Amino acid sequence: MPAVPPTESRPERLDPRALDRAWGRLAARPAPPWLHGEVARRLGERLSIVKQVPQHVFDWWGELGGGAALLAQAYPKATVTGVLRPASAHGSAAPAVESAAATPAWRRWLGLGGGGPRAIAQSAVPPAQAQLVWSNMGLHWAPDAPALMREWQRALVVDGFLMFTTLGPGTLQPLRDLYRAHAWGTPYAPWTDMHDLGDMLVEAGFADPVMDQETLRLTWSGPQAALDELRTLGVNTDAARFAGLRTPRWRDRLLAALGAKTDSQGRVVLEFEIVYGHAFKPVPRAQVAEQTRVGLDDMKAMLSRGRQPR
Repeated sequence: MPAVPPTESRPERLDPRALDRAWGRLAARPAPPWLHGEVARRLGERLSIVKQVPQHVFDWWGELGGGAALLAQAYPKATVTGVLRPASAHGSAAPAVESAAATPAWRRWLGLGGGGPRAIAQSAVPPAQAQLVWSNMGLHWAPDAPALMREWQRALVVDGFLMFTTLGPGTLQPLRDLYRAHAWGTPYAPWTDMHDLGDMLVEAGFADPVMDQETLRLTWSGPQAALDELRTLGVNTDAARFAGLRTPRWRDRLLAALGAKTDSQGRVVLEFEIVYGHAFKPVPRAQVAEQTRVGLDDMKAMLSRGRQPR
């Protein structure tokens, strides 16, 4: 049978092995990407909407999130736990904290987290543990976004809050147009629209999701500087990308094409759409049927909520 062409949806368009390779390369760098740190700062300005002061925070895939110091400052009495990204290509969990601490990313994270920082594998995250799940610039690294959202929902207590950021489809659109015009394939896998992300959150069990976005306009002195920084943000993980190796001659054509689209000051200009998401975990509702089964954790949450004064 002929192969089914990949669609614009995820996770079909993401190559999990390429994701793992890119993540490992960036995690070995001495600092998280500058853009991640800037977005973490902007997300941190929204922490005021979290009404209850969390006792336990999960910094999900925080080794590249750039938010550990910010969370420690915002919640000095909280236990901040880093959740390691698992190896998606083989479905195996990331190493435990002792091994993870040997990498530059986790040495950096463990030195900044608050409340006795520690890191655990995603497979070891206990259910109903945290009042806040924070995930900065991590969702677009997930080969299965709905599955990751279900992990977030499971980790939260009832009324626990989720805050996350990710890249939206308006990111690097001129670069995608340039590749299309030259028949070069795709420069990156498509990102998910924020409205679709909101629908995913509801399907994952979250309530009242609020989604919004902003566009960051970045400039570089020339095309080489732009490519150098883009490489610090990842690589092309699109399963539909050009299958072979690019040549130096092709790279020269790419630099020339980018250089032809500079602004009046000779700068390369590219935009990044940053999507912000917020939601909370509601009281679980039992399905009405002749026989209804409710998990022990959900039953405890329902009974506890029922005893609260109204």
